[in-house]
Amino acid sequence: MKHLHLPSILLADLQQVDRVILERLQSNAAVITVAGQHLLNSGGKRLRAALVLLAARLGTYQLERVLHAATTVEVIHAASLVHDDLVDEAERRRGVATVHSHWDHGVALMVGDYLFAVAAGEMALAPDPRIITYFSHAVMTICEGELSPVTHVTPIETALEQYYYKIGCKTAALFAAATKAGMTSGGGSQEQIDILGRFGYDLGLAFQIVDDILDFTGDEALLGKPAGSDLRQGTITLPLIYAVQAGGGEKLAAVIDSHDKAELDWAVAEVQRLGIDQSHADARKLVDRALRYLEIFPDSPTLQTIIDIAEFVLEREQ
Repeated sequence: MKHLHLPSILLADLQQVDRVILERLQSNAAVITVAGQHLLNSGGKRLRAALVLLAARLGTYQLERVLHAATTVEVIHAASLVHDDLVDEAERRRGVATVHSHWDHGVALMVGDYLFAVAAGEMALAPDPRIITYFSHAVMTICEGELSPVTHVTPIETALEQYYYKIGCKTAALFAAATKAGMTSGGGSQEQIDILGRFGYDLGLAFQIVDDILDFTGDEALLGKPAGSDLRQGTITLPLIYAVQAGGGEKLAAVIDSHDKAELDWAVAEVQRLGIDQSHADARKLVDRALRYLEIFPDSPTLQTIIDIAEFVLEREQ
């Protein structure tokens, strides 16, 4: 599955989410309006918002009760990308110039802060105060992750512990908040909310692993960056960790500190050869575990769409 086909009724509700986002980004400061619209219109399938809406549909669905939560998760995601790009000094994301490269660092920082403030206001409009708790905790966790880089390639136990902590904070926490907020908006029981949170967390881990695989294997034209961009910037991800363990050895482990293009090109090829299959196997296990959490819910078109999204996370190309 290379393309995700969502039901028309869900797409219509996602359009309502986009409408609210654009309304919230109308500002007296023109640069905030323009920068925010640039960021939020730069691609993406609103996957996190879709998970909020679908989780709510597993309960008693009313769009007006879940709309604020779905909007919140996309605005938080957008804000985190701005700050993430500032930390990483990324010039392009998904083939589109990042906010900080389009404007200067000060403007990008203020846009990110503005988006977080918009998200805070939006979650406050949600009908259940637990939704504020879920999202505020996710934002704090995202920040903790940004301040916790992976510093070891070996020993593998340390490297994996650091890596999974990092992506659990950076990505999985927001997926978990999305599914919990959706189920809460749908009037689910606390057991259902907690189980969907575990589903979202594991799906988020898998999503980030696939992102890190695509950094080495994806189409440069689609991703907007050269193969192995993370490694070239000195970032340790799962494919590199597994490639070192699978035979790359000390020479590959040491390349993370190199600025030599030939060495880095060699290292990228080694990771592509040695580190991809095991990384994908980890993502597959996480998606399988996530899907088992859904067994408490009866079969329905909504449940099937959630399953389709989980499979799409594994098989996406960008």
